Amino acid sequence: MKKKQWIIGLIAIVLFVALFVWGNKQHPFDFAEFYRQVQRADWRLIALGIGCIYFAYIFRSARWAWLMRHNQRVGAFSLIGTQVMGFTAVALIGRVADPVRPFLVSKRTGSPLGIQIAVYVVERLFDFGAMALIICAVLLAAPTGSTPHPEALRKIGIGFLTGATGLAVFMTLIRLSGDFIASLLEKAFGLISPKLGHSIGNKIRAFHKGLDTMRSLTDFVVALTASLVMWVLITVAYIATLHAFGGSPELAAMNLASCILLMAISGTASALQLPIVGWFSQIIFVEESLKRIFGVSAEAATAAAALLLVVTFLSIVPVGLIWAQMENISLRSVARESGKAGEELVVDTE
Repeated sequence: MKKKQWIIGLIAIVLFVALFVWGNKQHPFDFAEFYRQVQRADWRLIALGIGCIYFAYIFRSARWAWLMRHNQRVGAFSLIGTQVMGFTAVALIGRVADPVRPFLVSKRTGSPLGIQIAVYVVERLFDFGAMALIICAVLLAAPTGSTPHPEALRKIGIGFLTGATGLAVFMTLIRLSGDFIASLLEKAFGLISPKLGHSIGNKIRAFHKGLDTMRSLTDFVVALTASLVMWVLITVAYIATLHAFGGSPELAAMNLASCILLMAISGTASALQLPIVGWFSQIIFVEESLKRIFGVSAEAATAAAALLLVVTFLSIVPVGLIWAQMENISLRSVARESGKAGEELVVDTE
């Protein structure tokens, strides 16, 4: 990890500690109540949530294998290790480790890194699309009065639906006329900056290349189905974790729409994931949402936010570290190599 990142991380930790101390003086935090909330949690539901997250990695592997099958066929479950180790790297190192998964798949299968990066881009789009469909469907179908601020929630649902529809239209246009759109945007942005125009054009062409994985309606339906099943499992993990806190009436009674809303909030908070520091920022973000939107006490909200992070994001870390150890892989070295390889790939295409 770069020295600059460590400095930024340490500064952020100091700021978080200072903010916590200041907040605790304004509104004292009852650590005994926090401990009671954790102690009373139903750990069977916590285990169910972790099991759902683990099971979702099987679908991640199968989806990736399906998306690359036109270039190279691999076993549906042969890439589970690359997914587990990749997300472990992101959890420990931050979003800068996102290229680890395509890099590991490229090394394991012997396929070009460019193809795997294209698959990664398409995979992330399916993630957003599946999550958006689930969120907007639940929020728009929620009975009036079943969630706080219903009008605001419906606007959020409509926003996700609009985003998913726009994404589908964009993907279709790129799939049908990617080279034309790339040239058009390259010229348009080239008027502002030739380098910017060239970069955008290359990214559109890479995206078009990635969509080559979608050669039929069957390809699309299978990838979307796997994505929806995976996000349903993640949703169940959220619901199980929140309902585990029987000591908090607000958490124990949270309905599907409220859980979905919190999942959207948590997903937004995790988009910018810094090493270690991102854990605390996400906990604070979710905790504040639970307190301000759903009226959960500070102690229960903090306990729930921390366990949500553990269940949905950090629970895979021990498995990933063991897997990497078994395969003699240094995640930090792989993160550096994948970042460098990705930069060299961009330079080669420009």
